[in-house]
Amino acid sequence: MIEPTTPEEDEAFNEIERLSKIAQDLVRRQTELSQARNNVIEEVAQHIEKLTGFGQDTISSFAIYIRGMKK
Repeated sequence: MIEPTTPEEDEAFNEIERLSKIAQDLVRRQTELSQARNNVIEEVAQHIEKLTGFGQDTISSFAIYIRGMKK
């Protein structure tokens, strides 16, 4: 037979469930922010590759450096 839970147990379980949802939301938001950051870094690298007035090796080095900033 399953014993009924106490109000304290119910409250503790609800608190754990609430904290778990908060943690999941934080992970989701961090993932979204990282992806947005990576998109911006890639866009900057693409614009760097369009620069003129520098040697192609220099431009490529800048783009590689910038892409290395992705997380």
